[in-house]
Amino acid sequence: MATLAADLRTIWQLTMGRVRGSSHAERLENFYSPQAANYDAFRKKMHHGRDELFQMIDIPDGGTWIDLGAGTGENLERIGPRINSLKSVHLVDLSESLLDVANARCKSRGWSHVTTNFADVTTFSRSQGTADVVTFSYALTMIPNWFEAIDQAMRLLKPGGVIGIVDFYISRKFPTGGRRKHAWFIRSFWPTWFANDNVFLNSDHLPYLTSQFEMVRLLEREGSLPLIPLLKVPHYIFIGRKPINNLSNVVQNPSTSSIV
Repeated sequence: MATLAADLRTIWQLTMGRVRGSSHAERLENFYSPQAANYDAFRKKMHHGRDELFQMIDIPDGGTWIDLGAGTGENLERIGPRINSLKSVHLVDLSESLLDVANARCKSRGWSHVTTNFADVTTFSRSQGTADVVTFSYALTMIPNWFEAIDQAMRLLKPGGVIGIVDFYISRKFPTGGRRKHAWFIRSFWPTWFANDNVFLNSDHLPYLTSQFEMVRLLEREGSLPLIPLLKVPHYIFIGRKPINNLSNVVQNPSTSSIV
């Protein structure tokens, strides 16, 4: 009953709450601070594909991982013991309430090589060199200038480094390259429903990602939402690699795409 009550409070916040603030950081904090305690438990029921993404990503021993829009740092749990083989991990977010949870998590686990960063992911940088892996987990749809976030991820990655993303999306009306095509209702209803919470489903995520990175893996799927069992929202899992030679864009290989 306690879990159901917490979920109902979160759904009320998602559907009826007004997001206030004059800046993106203020709006994020206003939106997430009432949900921080129940954030992980609730999102497990709606953020599908995260376990798959972090199990598929090759994280090298002694490497550096940057998780942009990291929230509570729950993604650290998803890579299991591999986290101990990393040299450094950087969690970046603009919600102090969620980063407080992340700090408590790292302290309780003894992860001294993990740092939290209160920063805008579109401008976050580090002076200690580039990263082996950069990830976004249901973060791009919360970032107004999502394309700048992707561009910054490209700058943060070393040549040959890996980007991994899982997020909600909608298809273009006329998708190309064998991509999934969503019906008019899906393309119309979900962007309107999510926009109430400043979550913006976009049909240009995948075209932009595949134009910038060498595509390693792409899965296009649908998943249910808590207490709304009859409707499913589309999500994708994208794994790409920063070209070693940035003078040419990516040649896409349709055989690496999966529609399930």
